[in-house]
Amino acid sequence: MISGLLAGVLWGLDTVILGVALAMTPFVKTEQAVFLAPFVSTFIHDFCSSIWMLIYMGIKKQYGNIIRALKTKSGKFIMLGALLGGPVGMSGYVAAINYIGPAYTAIISAMFPALGTFFSYIFLKEKMKPIQLCGLAASILGVIVMGYTPGGTEPVKNIFLGFGCAIICCIGWASEAVICAYGLKDPDITDEHALQIRQLTSALFYGIVILTIIKGWNFALEVSGTTAVAVVLLSALFGTASYVFYYKSIAAIGASKAMALNITYSAWSVVFAFLLLHTLPDGKSVVCGVVIVSGALVAVTDVREWGRKRKG
Repeated sequence: MISGLLAGVLWGLDTVILGVALAMTPFVKTEQAVFLAPFVSTFIHDFCSSIWMLIYMGIKKQYGNIIRALKTKSGKFIMLGALLGGPVGMSGYVAAINYIGPAYTAIISAMFPALGTFFSYIFLKEKMKPIQLCGLAASILGVIVMGYTPGGTEPVKNIFLGFGCAIICCIGWASEAVICAYGLKDPDITDEHALQIRQLTSALFYGIVILTIIKGWNFALEVSGTTAVAVVLLSALFGTASYVFYYKSIAAIGASKAMALNITYSAWSVVFAFLLLHTLPDGKSVVCGVVIVSGALVAVTDVREWGRKRKG
C-alpha cells in the first residue's frame, strides 16, 4: 500500500512541476505552440523518464535481463500496455480537452480506475469487497468534483468526437494497469523491467509516430535547449520515481488497488502547489482532497482483516 501511495504523491509533484514548464514562454508563445505543447512535452517527459530508468537499470546491471524480457510474450504484452496507456491514452486526453474542454474531460477520464477495476475482475479475477468499491467510488467522485468547473467558458467544438476521445483515454489508462499486471505474472519479469519497457516503448512511439503526424519535430528541437525542458527533465525524474512505485504496487496488491492509490495524485498536487507555488487551495479542493485520499485508503484496505489483526 505504501508504494501505491508514494506513486500518487510523486505524480502529484510531477504534475505541478510539469505545469510550471508548460506555463513557460516556449510552450505558450504562439497558438501553434499551445497546440503542440502537450504532445511535445509528453514525448520529452517520457523520453527523459526512459533515460532516468536506463541509468537506474545500468547501476543495477539489468540491461541483459531487459533484453531477455523484451523477447518474451509477457514483455510484448507490457509493450501493448505502454502504447495504450501512453500514446493512445494521453492523445485521447489531449484531443478531448480540445473538443469538449477540460471540465468534461476531467469527469470522464477520472473514471479509469472504475473501468480498470472491472477489467481486473474480468481478466485477472481480482475482487474488491463492497466497502472497498464504495471507497473507490468516493475517491473517483472527489476527483470529478475537484476537476469540474461549472459555467466554464470553454466552447464545446464537437461533443461526440470529444466524448469519444475521452472514452478512448479512459480505456487506455485502465488497460495499461491491467495488461501490466498480467505481464508481471511472469516470474522472469520484474516491475522495474516492465517500467523500462513501458517508458522506452511510449517515448519511441511518440517520437516516431505522433510527432511525425502532427509535425511537431521542429518545435521539439526548438524548445530542446531551453530552461523549460530542464524543468521537464526534473519533472520526469519524479515521474519516473512515481512509476517505479506504481508498478511495484501493481505487482504487490493488484491493478485495481494500485489505480485507486494512484489517482490520489489529484489531492497531492494541491499540496505541492501550495508548498512550491504558494497557491492557496479553496475549500472545495481541500474537502475533495481529503475525500480522494480517504476513499483510496478504504479501497485498498481489508477492514475485516485489519480488525482481526487488531484483536489478535
